[in-house]
Amino acid sequence: MNGLRVIPTWWHGRERLYVCLPDGRNIAWYDREAARVNLLGEDREDDVLRALGPFITGPVTVGPPPVPTPAELARLALHPDDDLAPNRPGEALVVALDRDPGPPHRLRPDPRRRALAAEQTVGDALDRLDGAGWHTLHSVPLPGGDRIHHLLIGPGGLYAVHTLQAHKQRVRIADPLITLGRRDPHPLLQRLRTDADRASDALTAEVRPVLVLVDPAAVSIQSAPREVHVLTAAEVGGLTRRGGVLKPADVEALHAMARDRNTWARV
Repeated sequence: MNGLRVIPTWWHGRERLYVCLPDGRNIAWYDREAARVNLLGEDREDDVLRALGPFITGPVTVGPPPVPTPAELARLALHPDDDLAPNRPGEALVVALDRDPGPPHRLRPDPRRRALAAEQTVGDALDRLDGAGWHTLHSVPLPGGDRIHHLLIGPGGLYAVHTLQAHKQRVRIADPLITLGRRDPHPLLQRLRTDADRASDALTAEVRPVLVLVDPAAVSIQSAPREVHVLTAAEVGGLTRRGGVLKPADVEALHAMARDRNTWARV
């Protein structure tokens, strides 16, 4: 065994397999689409190819990488444990359910599983925007146990996206309150604005809050929410049609900053 680890991730909508030393430093990556193994040093070439052996499916080119962008350099310097990019939609709920799946027989479905299904629905829709110059991070942790369900970064700006599973219930919105079915009203919109403000402080850039309703029976808005975009899951793609705000270099720099867990440690 050579002690190398292979860690899959996504970059600009393309799968990459990073090869890491035991201390977490990257020494190579395999771009499946380009059929190329990029080496940061030639002294470990044989070890890298052995580690990637189970994942390589055809002929590949092996050599030094192209001149990296500042964002790529930031990615290479990031320890895998601090990298939020590999998070799956609903990552925090997946971990919670793995640790405590609950009793095998319940009178009612576990609400965490419905919430997870909603986050996966919205997360998958956001991930499909990646090829258009957008990036999405999922389950971004905030101090105190809060989290941003999805952080969307692209030419149209930054959005803190919160998913709400409506499950064929009527949704009534009267800022800052949201009423779901027969439940008591809840000031969810204020929380979304607070989370977006915390993200703005962390990234030193404006982050706008978005609420995405999954499978509502009907939606009634008594007063237009201040600053919060309210969408259904089918409308998520419309976020990319908003006017251009950020240059590609700015998008990459903000994405590199946002994917670092340490960025969020003090907001």
